Order: sequence, then structure tokens, then C-alpha cells
Amino acid sequence: DHVKAQLQGVCDLSSSSSAFAALRDDGSVVSWGNELAGGDSSDVKDQLQDGVSRVFGTSAAFAAVKKDGSVVTWGDPNAGGCSNAVRDRFHEVQ
Repeated sequence: DHVKAQLQGVCDLSSSSSAFAALRDDGSVVSWGNELAGGDSSDVKDQLQDGVSRVFGTSAAFAAVKKDGSVVTWGDPNAGGCSNAVRDRFHEVQ
């Protein structure tokens, strides 16, 4: 029920193998499902509150492209959920 209450104004939905990420009209993202497959975005929740334009899913992670060209990732690090090593290369991503 916690997630259900947040699923208002959804304009796009992405999935991994066992989790979902919903992009809302206000540019925020809500995720749920298997925590190890990107269902838990609490570590990056502040970055997903607004400004997101697209969300992409891999087998066990998600990447959110923000309107400012930055990218936020979460989920299994082995599936792309940790972008710390390449964060400096993300400039004006569309």
C-alpha cells in the first residue's frame, strides 16, 4: 500500500528482472520490488525527487537521466547500479 499511494501521475514505467521504477509527471521516481534488483532506491532518493526525464532498466539495476544531463544509478552494482567510477563522464546525457 505504501507504493500504491505514490503511483499517481505515472508517465513511464521501467523494469529490471524483478523490480519496477515509475517516472511520475512531476519528474520524481518511485521504485519497488526486489531490493537487490533496483527495487530499493533509498540511497539515491534525494536525487530522484525531481528533474528526471527518463528511466532505463537493466537486468538488476536502473539509470535515471535527469533534465540537467546527469545520471543517477541504483541497484546491483554488477548490473550497472553503481556508476561512481564513471560519474565524471556523464555530461549532458539525453
